[in-house]
Amino acid sequence: MQIPRLHPDTVEEVKQRADIYDVVSEYVVLRKRGKDYVGLCPFHDEKSPSFTVVPTKQMYYCFGCQAAGNSIKFVMDLQKRSFSEVVLDLARRYQISVKTLAPEQRQELERQISLREQLHQVLALSAQFYQHALKNSGGGALDYLQNKRKLSPEIIQQFGLGYAPQGWETLYRYLVEDKHYPVQLVEKAGLIKRRKEGSGYYDVFRDRIIIPIRDVMGRVIAFGGRTMGDEQPKYLNSPETELFSKGKNLFALDAAKNGISQFNSVVVVEGYFDAIALHAAGINNAVASLGTALSIEQVKLALRYTESKQLVLNFDADKAGTNAAERAIGEIADLAYRGEVQLKILNIPDGKDADEYLHTHSSQEYQQLLAQAPLWLNWQIEQTIKDKDLKQAVDYQQASQQIVKLLKNIVNPDTRSYYVTYCAEILSLGNVQLVPLRIENLLTQINKSANSAPNKSIINRASTPNNKETEKSKPRIEKSLLEKAEGLVLQIFLHCPGQRQNIVDIIDKRDLQFSHSHHRFLWQKILKVLEETSDEYNSAVISKLQDACLENPEETAPVTHLFHLTPQTKSEILRAQQVIKAAIACMEIAMCEKRIQHYKQLWQEIDPEVDRERHDYYYQAFSEESIRLKGLDKQRLFSILDL
Repeated sequence: MQIPRLHPDTVEEVKQRADIYDVVSEYVVLRKRGKDYVGLCPFHDEKSPSFTVVPTKQMYYCFGCQAAGNSIKFVMDLQKRSFSEVVLDLARRYQISVKTLAPEQRQELERQISLREQLHQVLALSAQFYQHALKNSGGGALDYLQNKRKLSPEIIQQFGLGYAPQGWETLYRYLVEDKHYPVQLVEKAGLIKRRKEGSGYYDVFRDRIIIPIRDVMGRVIAFGGRTMGDEQPKYLNSPETELFSKGKNLFALDAAKNGISQFNSVVVVEGYFDAIALHAAGINNAVASLGTALSIEQVKLALRYTESKQLVLNFDADKAGTNAAERAIGEIADLAYRGEVQLKILNIPDGKDADEYLHTHSSQEYQQLLAQAPLWLNWQIEQTIKDKDLKQAVDYQQASQQIVKLLKNIVNPDTRSYYVTYCAEILSLGNVQLVPLRIENLLTQINKSANSAPNKSIINRASTPNNKETEKSKPRIEKSLLEKAEGLVLQIFLHCPGQRQNIVDIIDKRDLQFSHSHHRFLWQKILKVLEETSDEYNSAVISKLQDACLENPEETAPVTHLFHLTPQTKSEILRAQQVIKAAIACMEIAMCEKRIQHYKQLWQEIDPEVDRERHDYYYQAFSEESIRLKGLDKQRLFSILDL
C-alpha cells in the first residue's frame, strides 16, 4: 500500500518526540563536546569527526560534507527512504497516533501500526503467563533459579524470569483458546510454530527457564529459554520478528542504561545469567549480546549512554569465549583503532564466567578485575604470543607477522610508537640490547606492508561509482557569485525574522527572480507558507518550510544547508542589511545581464532599413541596461560575495 500523505499535526508531533540524539546515536558513536555531540559522519568517509549533533536545536550538521537536518531528514538520507515512510516508522517507535489527510485511508494505516502494538500486548501477556507458571511449577524451576543460580526473589522479579511448562500446546491454548488472540498474531510474535506434519501449532518454549528480552524502553520484544539440565540446545531464542532482531538488541540494556551513564562504561557479557548476576551484585552497567557475535549496531546502542565510550568485553576465557571476543573485536576494530571506542578485554581467572565468579567472589573483586582489564591491543598481543616459544624460529616469525598486522592499522603515531616499543620488548625476551633492533625490524615490516598491500577500503570506494568519496575527489566547480548571493538572501530570510518583510518587499518591488531552480523552489515554498501564516516573525515558518523540503527531497537537497548556520554565515547575519543590499545587487546584475543580451540580440536581428523604430527602441533599451549595470556593479563591493 502506498503511504498516504500524513497530517501536519502528526509530522509536528514526530519532530517533537523523535529526539535527535536518540535517533542519530543508533547509527553514530557520539562524544559529548560542550553542549553538543560529535562523531564520524555516516554520509562520507572521514578520520576526524566533523559531524555535530545539537540537542538544543534538534538538528545535525556535518562541517565536512554539509549534510544537515533534523531526525526525519537523518533517517531519510541514511536509509534512502521517503518522508512519509520515515515519519510513519518514527511514529510507531514513539507510539504517536497517526493522522492522514485522507480519512478513508486511516483504517489500513492504523492496522499496520496496530500490528506492533498487538505484538507488544501478546508478548507482555506471555511474560505474565511464564511468571505465573514459575510460581506454580512445583518447585523445580524456582529451585533452579534460587539455589543453582543463587538469585533472590527481588532479582527474579526485576528481570521477570519465568518458566515454560512441558506441554506442547500450553501457551498456545492459553493465548488462542482462552484469550482469543488470532493464531497468526501469536505465530508472528515468535511464540508458536506450525507443525511440519499434520495440522495445528506447538509452543516454541517448553520446559525451560524463560528470560524476557526487553527493548530499551522496557517492553518485552522476545524471550530466551534455558534448559535446567544439559539438554541441547541449552539456550533458545525467539526467532526474528517485527519487533526483535538479535543483532540490533542487547539483553538488559533497559536495566543497564542508567548504570552505564553512572559508571561511564558498559560491560558486555555472553550469557543472560552473567548479566543478571552482575546486576544482582550491584554492577548495573552490564548487558549481554544475545548469543550472537557482537555487532556494530549493538556496540553503538550500548555506547549511547557513556561519554567515555569505554566498552569491556567479558567473554568466557575458554576457546569458544576467546573466539567470540576475537569476532567482536573484528566487528568494531575500525572504531577501536580510531579511538572511537575504548575497548578492553576481561578474561576471568580459571576460565570462569561472570556468573560463576560471583558465586565465590565479591562485587568489589569483580570490579577490581574490570579496572585491571587490558586494552584490546594488549590482549590481542598476548593472544598472539600465547602458547608460542619465541626462541623457536617458526613461532617467532608467526608472532612477528601477526603483531605487524595489528600495529600497521594504528592511526595515531604516538600510540603506534608506544606499541612498537612494547612489542619489541616482548620479542627481545628480556634482552635489552636487542630492543632497538626489534623496533627497527618491526618498523621496516610495517612500512613495507603499508606500501605493498592495497588499501581495501580505497579499492571498495573506488569500485563504487556513486560513492561520495569518489565524487569528492573530483575537481569541484566553485559556486558562482550569483548562487552565493541568492543563498545569502534566503539564509537571512530564514534566520532573521526581522528582515523577512524587507526581503519580500524588495523582491516584489524590483520584480526579482531567483536564477537557480532550487532557490526558486524554496522561495515559492516561502511565499506559500507566508500566505498560511499570519505572522511572518513566527518560528513555525522554519518548521513548515523544513517539512515542505522533506516532502520534496530531490528539489530541495541543494538548499537544506541554508537552514543551518556555520561560523562564517553567523558573522554575515550580524550585518544583514549590508549583505542583503550586496546580494540583491548581484541578483539584479544577473537579471540586467540577461536583459542586455536579450535586447542586444533583438537589436542585431532587426534591419534598420526595414524597421527603424524597433531597431532604435531595442538599442536604447540595450544602452540603458548597460548604464544601469555599471551602477549596480558599484553596489557590490563586499568581499564575502567575491569568488
